[in-house]
Parts: sequence; structure tokens; C-alpha cells
Amino acid sequence: MGDVLFSRLTLVFAIVVVGILLGMIVFLNLDAWPAIQEFGVKSLGSSEWDPVREKFGALPAIYGTLFTTAIALLLAVPVSLGAAIFLARIAPAWIRGPASFIIEMLAAIPSVILGLWGIFVLVPFVRSPIETTLGDRLGFLPFFHGPPFGIGFLAAGMILAIMIIPIITATAREVIRAVPAHQYEAMLALGGTRWEAIRRAVLPYCRSGLVAAVILGMGRALGETMAVTMVIGEAYRISPSLFSPGSTIASKIASEFNEASGDVYIGMLVKLALILLVISLAVNILARLLIRRYAGGAKV
Repeated sequence: MGDVLFSRLTLVFAIVVVGILLGMIVFLNLDAWPAIQEFGVKSLGSSEWDPVREKFGALPAIYGTLFTTAIALLLAVPVSLGAAIFLARIAPAWIRGPASFIIEMLAAIPSVILGLWGIFVLVPFVRSPIETTLGDRLGFLPFFHGPPFGIGFLAAGMILAIMIIPIITATAREVIRAVPAHQYEAMLALGGTRWEAIRRAVLPYCRSGLVAAVILGMGRALGETMAVTMVIGEAYRISPSLFSPGSTIASKIASEFNEASGDVYIGMLVKLALILLVISLAVNILARLLIRRYAGGAKV
């Protein structure tokens, strides 16, 4: 009887989780219906945002979300994986414990605190010397063109990188530590160096878990709101320049929802939330497929 009750109870919990997701999708669609009915899918390709004339497009917000997430991953993944390898396989015990604790504590810092730190510390540092130096030396490239504002895509990407480094590092560290010791020791016994043992024996064994760690950090970067809102500049535009102010889906919703009036305006903001949910689901589905592929078709 106990086994039956336990299995039924866990089934109920699983159904509740799925029901929450389905309920979110249904209610977001209901609230966004005025905008969906008014614009359909054409708003996905439009860059206009005029609440007075009720003309709304989602393309700059989608672009800003994906652009800042790409910047964050480009900065965070090498640092995170390097730190995870060091903590799991190289660091002495007296360093491993305190360093792991500090990294995990970084993940618990509220985003609004990181946003304030970004305004007063990161933005001035990004403006000078980073953007001024890059602009002087690489200003002929579209990625580094424009005046050094400090706020913009680069600052938002850097603050996101700081926020996801602890998540990727902590997850990747546990994945690397889970690799059987004989994998590593066998490579050393064959004459390999420590770096060769890590590169050829440890990392290939746990690559599916490392991909999952990166995707977990990407999910956090896609939906981050307050810290990004405070440093991105909230300019509703599409620009390849890292120096340009921009906007993300989450920052657009956060900055305008309190001022929104009218069914279409509110519906469009909810539609942005629905788009972000779809992007997050697509990223997670892609992650599952990648992990399945790297795991050799095994169920994950």
C-alpha cells in the first residue's frame, strides 16, 4: 500500500508541474490575445514601438535578448569551465572548499544589487577604458562603432556573464567530479600529462553534463530583468555595435508595464512575455537534443 500511495503521489506532483506550465501558456495567450488578434505574427518582424498610435513590433527586443545572451555566454563559458576544471581536478583541498563556497554565494546575490553595482562600477569601467580603447583600435568594425556610452549591449552582456558564471561553474564542477576516478588515472598511467588526461579522458566523458550546465546559464541570461534594465539603456533599436544602447524582452516589460494602458498595449507586453517563454522552451528542447546526441542516444 505504501508503494502504491508513494507512486500515485509523485504522479500527482509531476502532473502539477506540467499543469503549471500549461496554465501559464494558456493565461498568457488569453491576456495577449488583443495584440495577437491585432498584429498576428507580423509584429515579430517589425521594429516600430509607438504606444500613442498603438503600433508595436517585437524584433528589437528579441534581437537584444539574443545578442546580450550571446555576449554573456561568450564571456562566461571559458571562465566557468576553466574554474570548474580547476576546482574539480587541480585545486588543493584548502582552496577548493572556500573557492566553491564563494562561487555558490555569488549565485545568491539579488539581481538588483548587481544592477546597482553595474551602474556605479561596471558602466564607468566599460566606458573607459574598454569602449574607448576598442573604439580607437577597432572602430572600423561594426561591432565596435559608435560613441562610448558605457551603457548598452556590452555592459548588459558583461553583467549577465557575471550572473551566470556561478551557475555554470557550480554545475560543471559537480559534473566533472562525477567522472569516475579510473578514467583520469588510466590516462595518467598511460603517460599522459594532467592536461591531456583532463582533455581526453575527463571532458569527453562528461560533455553532455557540461552542455547542460551551459544551457542552464543561458536560460538564466535569457530571462534576467532588473540588472539588464539598469545598464542596457532602453533604446528600442537594432544595432550590431556593442556600444549601442538597446533593449531586451524582459527589460522592455519591466520598464513599461506599469505605464501601459489599453488592451492592445498591455496585450503586446504580455505577448513579449509569451515570446520569451517560447524562446526559453525552444532553448531547453534544443539542449535536450544536444545532450541526447552527445550521450550517444542514451536517455537523459
